[in-house]
Amino acid sequence: MTSTDTTGPAWAPELAATLRGPVIRPGDVGYDEARAVYNAMIDRKPAAIARVADVADVIACVRAAREHGLLLSVRGGGHNAAGLGVSDGALVVDLSGLRSTTVDPVAGTVRADGGCTWGDVDHATGAFGMATPSGIIGTTGVAGLTLGGGTGYLTRRFGLTIDNLLSADVVLADGSFVRASAEDHPDLFWALRGGGGNFGVVTSFVFRCHQIGENGTVIAGPVFYDLEDIAEVMRWYRDLLPSLPEELNGWIGVLAVPPVEPFPEALWNRTVCAILWCYTGPHAVADEVLAPIREFGAPLLVGLGAMPYAGLQGAFDALYPPGHQWYWRADVVREISDEAIEVHRRFGERLPTGQSTMHLYPIDGAAARVGPEETAFPFRDGGWNGVIVGVDPDPANAELITGWTREYWDALHPLTEGGAYVNFMMDEGADRVRASYRENFPRLQEVKRRYDPGNLFRVNQNIPPG
Repeated sequence: MTSTDTTGPAWAPELAATLRGPVIRPGDVGYDEARAVYNAMIDRKPAAIARVADVADVIACVRAAREHGLLLSVRGGGHNAAGLGVSDGALVVDLSGLRSTTVDPVAGTVRADGGCTWGDVDHATGAFGMATPSGIIGTTGVAGLTLGGGTGYLTRRFGLTIDNLLSADVVLADGSFVRASAEDHPDLFWALRGGGGNFGVVTSFVFRCHQIGENGTVIAGPVFYDLEDIAEVMRWYRDLLPSLPEELNGWIGVLAVPPVEPFPEALWNRTVCAILWCYTGPHAVADEVLAPIREFGAPLLVGLGAMPYAGLQGAFDALYPPGHQWYWRADVVREISDEAIEVHRRFGERLPTGQSTMHLYPIDGAAARVGPEETAFPFRDGGWNGVIVGVDPDPANAELITGWTREYWDALHPLTEGGAYVNFMMDEGADRVRASYRENFPRLQEVKRRYDPGNLFRVNQNIPPG
């Protein structure tokens, strides 16, 4: 690709000559598209975007960044809340062209490139009736979600995404290439499981897969309750969840019913307390397992039904396309206290836009049987991964959604564990990063010192070298 910008960085033509993929610079056709990320509130202008074609391209980019003293950012799926896949004046390593997947049904594994989305992985594994734990939106990038931890519908039964990571191929800050696993570079493997993008560019992952439902078909869907019933629903939910079989998971939230089919038109845009359930066990006993859910309270809608797991994972994709305004705040909570429930009720009544929402994802069951020191992700003693997001397509509403989210978080934060799931964080400063890794932070700093002493990989929720 030939640049029309003669004032571009002097190092870019030299780098472009060494890569199989294009190097896109200011003035090039497609530059604005290439620098755009999922969150349209992020508007950053990199010096160049390298759309890498293979691992050799990644190595060349890392070496160029070191040689020329460049700011380096790494983009996978582009979903990051704070838009940390791009940065002003940076060389962006864009992995979006690396999207191959390989399933080994005998070993029960899937290999996914660093540019894959979870929709890519779910499509590949679903053909074999299998899945690996991930998030709740198919357009989310595999790399970003995995490196932060990974909570979603399968957490209670099979743990976090990182609990199912078997190995990772990594380009390190010195340009070398290694495979990290429990046997090879175990300290790096420990840090990658929750430590974010601090330690290198992960070009591929190998995950353990699991048979779920009936040949990949699960029973799932939403149950909506009137917002006036939120206190009763949340108390019931918090008390019931620990007693449920781990094949049944459900996250709870406050949201507006999307004004689309198959939701009844009478409920469109109505603010509700919602629980999204997913049952991955044998269908023969599903009625018995789901009975407490169907029978509780006075739901406005019980939308449970059989569906492919990939269909559940992609259910929100069309409702939240790239290009909306997003503002996130998050914390992990140990319990859903009555005081917290009152905060959720108060701010739920003030939901600023139809796509703004609050979610609480359980971190119990299999996820809680992993010790807090076994991976970099420290929140292993139960509770929920909470997030508040203001969302709207209109930039004119950016201040509205940001203000609501901040006020909501300010009211709720004193009732939380004080740290957050790093994938849900904006640029919130070093103290928040430290709080979110708790006792694991010093060890993460030591691994950082060993593998990236110059902090080349710092466009992230940064862990400075120890």
